[in-house]
Amino acid sequence: MRAEPVLTPDVIGLTKVAPFSRRGFMTASAAVAAGYTLAAGPVRADAIKTDTEGLDAGETKIKVADGEMPAYFARPKGATNAPVVLVAMEIFGLHEYIRDVTRRLAKLGAFAVAPDYYFRKGVDLTKITDIPQLLPIVNAKPDSELLSDLDTTVDWAKSQGGNTARLGIIGFCRGGRTVWEYSAHSTALKAAASFYGPPVDAPNPLWPKSPTQLAAEMKAPVLGLLAKRIPGFRSPPSRR
Repeated sequence: MRAEPVLTPDVIGLTKVAPFSRRGFMTASAAVAAGYTLAAGPVRADAIKTDTEGLDAGETKIKVADGEMPAYFARPKGATNAPVVLVAMEIFGLHEYIRDVTRRLAKLGAFAVAPDYYFRKGVDLTKITDIPQLLPIVNAKPDSELLSDLDTTVDWAKSQGGNTARLGIIGFCRGGRTVWEYSAHSTALKAAASFYGPPVDAPNPLWPKSPTQLAAEMKAPVLGLLAKRIPGFRSPPSRR
């Protein structure tokens, strides 16, 4: 019996194509044009696209100690004192799905901000299709720098009229790990949601403690959404 390859938590779940027909997916060129990252796998042609009607939304730059960090934000148009929600991206860069999440949160009344905390690497992660090429880049991000970038993003949102007394964070995959880490770091955080964020890290000297090691230091309630693939389980056949 052939052994299955060992995958990193960032890759698990991205290697299996859902049982939809080929016509349900964008072409690679269409996906890039729409702003989706190719590294995350096929993109559904009917993917949710949240509009900006009633929102102030767009790109911005946030000043950090060693430069200007790109970010995407969205908030209700003309809103003041809206609760602030940080959106922590995966390893694939500030692509369209993450931007769409910020717009969805804004439609619900939040001032949502997604910082591109990998910007110092000088590459557009959304254009890298090879996951093994991505991992060394993002794994070189120190936790201390990551947490500082998030703190600076919170300060920026406050300077723009956001209510950081009602601060939350949401993240996906590697961003889900970021949620756990930030929940142990920030005394201002009120709520957090981690989508399949790995609770245990691979050895990395730049990441002093994994989420499980920080459990006793969590300062805000965290909703963790996790799952485990059952060996031998196969998805049901498509009805299309």
